[in-house]
Amino acid sequence: LVKLGVHCITGRKVAIKIINREKLSESVLQKVEREIAIMKLIEHPHVLGLYDVYENKKYLYLILEHVSGGELFDYLVKKGRLTPKEARRFFRQIISALDFCHSHSICHRDLKPENLLLDEKNNIRIADFGMASLQMDGSMLETSCGSPHYACPEVIRGEKYDGRRADVWSCGVILYALLVGALPFDDDNLRQLLEKVKRGVFHIPHFVPPECQDLLRGMIEVCPDKRMTLAEVTRHPWVIAGSKSELELELPMKEAVQTHIIPTVEDLDPDVLASMTSLGCFKDKEKLVQELLNTTHNTEKVVYFLLLDRKRRKPAYEDETEVIFRNRSESEKND
Repeated sequence: LVKLGVHCITGRKVAIKIINREKLSESVLQKVEREIAIMKLIEHPHVLGLYDVYENKKYLYLILEHVSGGELFDYLVKKGRLTPKEARRFFRQIISALDFCHSHSICHRDLKPENLLLDEKNNIRIADFGMASLQMDGSMLETSCGSPHYACPEVIRGEKYDGRRADVWSCGVILYALLVGALPFDDDNLRQLLEKVKRGVFHIPHFVPPECQDLLRGMIEVCPDKRMTLAEVTRHPWVIAGSKSELELELPMKEAVQTHIIPTVEDLDPDVLASMTSLGCFKDKEKLVQELLNTTHNTEKVVYFLLLDRKRRKPAYEDETEVIFRNRSESEKND
């Protein structure tokens, strides 16, 4: 259930996702907690913002950024297909946000137009991190997830995979859909659809610019080792082409995370530790604490200080003022 919330003093609108804890199994609740922890790690202009989380015995309340433009999917259905210039603008925003996620070891794993929201100025917000996962350097992911139309062959085959390369494939399919107004792989029969994806043979219409055709073939590449990396995508001639006004600030931005030595276990923040264990990749708490107390720079410390910085900069929403819930007959989808 998603409702509209209004800040009583500023009048700022927020989306409030209400989750009934009593109706969720323990495993689903853990998944929700992981999604919350991952969203706390990401602050980027093209990722849907998570402002705060309230909870009581029965409900979880996620206070999310409110965007009024609907889904990119509906926008695409309405327009049929986009001009290369408009498609490139959206695409740059998507890969800018995705590059930020990947630089923080986060893979989305469910990228599709339905999970890309638009604000009132038609700017992208990547949403729904329910399938997202942290991928440590040198590791591979195993869980098959995502929509069959946008999932890469190695995920469909049930193999171990690199989540970053899986996201690149999905972005390629999204770009194809924006430019063509159709999907590269489609079939009413699910089994046949999966076979088409695994073969990876698709047709690009003549009206797609030649340089963009090259980009699509590089991203929608069956072999993950031959598939373009996100760094290669951002440097591709078609992506960086266009006027200065078209470029704006959409190319990837990275922030250096400052870590420092943590003297003792007592100096660790218990709330941040709890958030980290809910991420799923730090299940061994003893090992996690050991890595955090390590004097060297490591992934665990990066995640810890990201979450700690977030906690210090964003005190609880209720400390500022209250948020009221407006009961509306029309609920807004903003997941």
